[in-house]
Amino acid sequence: MATVSIDRNELRKIISETFVDVLTKRKDLIEDAVVDAIEDIGLAAAMQEGRTGDYVDKREFVRKLDSRIKRSK
Repeated sequence: MATVSIDRNELRKIISETFVDVLTKRKDLIEDAVVDAIEDIGLAAAMQEGRTGDYVDKREFVRKLDSRIKRSK
């Protein structure tokens, strides 16, 4: 395989052109990334707000969960 050399300015130009191309032709990718980021921020905020320091006993939680599963069958 041959080695290709490219100078820094040419690399920046190629990266810039590629980025502009993606932004103009694949707006769905950018939209998905922004939506995911906003959802992550919202989830993190909800988790932080929900932290009260009061925790449920694991055994009690599993017992209640099992009870509801059995009732739904």
